Order: sequence, then C-alpha cells, then structure tokens
Amino acid sequence: MAGGVVKVYGSAVSPYVATVLVCLEEAGAAYELVPLDMAAREQKAPHHLARNPFGTIPALEDGELTLFESRAIARYVLRKYGNAGGGGAADLLREGNLEEAAMVDVWLEVEAHQYHPSIAHIVRQCVILPMIGGARDQRVVDEHAGKLREVLRAYDARLGEREYLAGDFASLADIAHFGFTHYLMGTEYAALVEERPNVRAWWQRLSARPAVRKVAALMPTATEW
Repeated sequence: MAGGVVKVYGSAVSPYVATVLVCLEEAGAAYELVPLDMAAREQKAPHHLARNPFGTIPALEDGELTLFESRAIARYVLRKYGNAGGGGAADLLREGNLEEAAMVDVWLEVEAHQYHPSIAHIVRQCVILPMIGGARDQRVVDEHAGKLREVLRAYDARLGEREYLAGDFASLADIAHFGFTHYLMGTEYAALVEERPNVRAWWQRLSARPAVRKVAALMPTATEW
C-alpha cells in the first residue's frame, strides 16, 4: 500500500489504542484514527466484528491486511514503518541484535503478565467505572495496588541497573506501559510510581518522548473524565 494511510479503529482514550498510536507516531507513519461509538457498543457491531471477532479495540487496516490485538499491531507497525520515516523507530524492537531483542521480548512479557493485570484493575476501578457512572470497589483496588507495589519493587531494581527496561535504550517494552500508566498517574495511586525513584525517573523519560507527548494530549486525565 505504497503511499497509503493506515486506519486505526477505536478511540485514543483507550490505553490499548494509545499504544498503537504512539508506535505510529514514532515511525512517522501516515494514519487515520477512525472513531467507534463505544457508548453505543459499535465495537460489537457486525462491521467491526469483521475486523476483530472478539469485538474489542484497536483494529488496524493496512491495505488488504487487517490486524487486531494492540501488542501485535505495535510490532507490525514498527517492523513495517519503523525505518521509513528516517527516525529509526524499528530500533524500538532491537531486532538487529539477538540479545537485545530477547530482552525486549522478556519485558513485553513482564508487562503483559505482571504489570498489566494489576494496573488495569486499578485504572478500571478508579477511572473507567466512575466515568460511566459506576462506583469503585475499594477491595479490588487495594488488592491490586498491593500486587502492583510488589511488581514495581522489581522494576525499581531493574531500572537502577539500566536506563530502560530492556537495557540502556528505549524500546517497545517501555512504550507498552504508557496507556495505563498515564491514567494511573492521574489518580492517588500515582504514589506507587512516585515512591520508587528509578521507576519515577523512567516514567519521566518515557513521558518526555515527542510521540508519547503527542498521544497523551489526546487522552483525558482522571480529573477530565
């Protein structure tokens, strides 16, 4: 699809969509964000189920190719477009170095299986449920805040040795943390990050990336819902 525009279906409010948008911005790829009416559950409508049979966001269309699942989309975007924009965004995967690429994979797995399960519960309870008129279940929040605190203990040790999670280079392993952490930092549970000096410094470095700042501007903070 030379010269074409990638279509991303979803909303920038979604942490999962935000991850994909950051990768597209890092790569300098031309894209169009096609909003779905989540309140009307458009993601469950037949035309979207044809893109993603599980009825979630994001979905991506690039010519004849349709993808879903944000982590898979992010990898695809960086592989295909990472060198096209001249910024070397493909280096966010470090696929030119077997050992570094393996460390990116390790920390992507950590994000998916250690970090995400706890932070997602906190963000859903403290940000998303109040947005749609629900009330948080503090027992759920307390349980997962405790789990996240322990995860961040390991992160702080790692980030005391390296500037970023996979090494002394930014990678997709860092960017994958962006969406949910952005919302966490707008709640009282930002203290979980702030109390860990190495994690706090890492988050500040990640947040300062131009692509991250551009996408963050599209996302409300907890006080703006």
